[in-house]
Amino acid sequence: MIDHDAPLRPNRPSFLQPSPAEGPRAQVPLETGFLRVPTPIGRIELRSASGAVTGITIEQDGRLPLDGHDEQPTSVLLDAAEQLDEYFRHERREFDVPLTTTGTPFQQSIWAALGDVAFGEHIGYGSLAVQAGSPGGGRAAGQAVRANALPILIPCHRVLGSGERVTGYSGGEGPATKRWLLDHEGIPYRR
Repeated sequence: MIDHDAPLRPNRPSFLQPSPAEGPRAQVPLETGFLRVPTPIGRIELRSASGAVTGITIEQDGRLPLDGHDEQPTSVLLDAAEQLDEYFRHERREFDVPLTTTGTPFQQSIWAALGDVAFGEHIGYGSLAVQAGSPGGGRAAGQAVRANALPILIPCHRVLGSGERVTGYSGGEGPATKRWLLDHEGIPYRR
């Protein structure tokens, strides 16, 4: 369990450290917030509400939705940013920050099934639908995967089309971002 009231640890990644002008980072509340972090696939914008991560956007064409607004970091966002940094440094394979998703019961079942696909593994859309209790729902599973508001934390990049092909990706720079994530995890795929 993450202790959101614990003081920030001194070994936080450099992008989480306050600049000299900021001074020590104040304890932040569990309310709505957002935070941008640099990653190997571009900047990522994390959003939270009520102590849970609610959204992730991967930079596209150098832009994020809340560019131009001052960040509003929360404890859960700082924890998520640290875990993402560990993931990108090959020091983490699973995430344990609280997440909140909003979707239909079918979408929720698909996202829950995605959570069972381990680091370095992949699944097809049809198999994902079967695992979520909806045999024959491969196309609908694809739509639910596309609607995932928490990419990487809910690993939609681990879903491949027939013949283990990369069929698309709605985050970042599209299929190029997905291929980077698959390569990062050592998941084989066809172009």
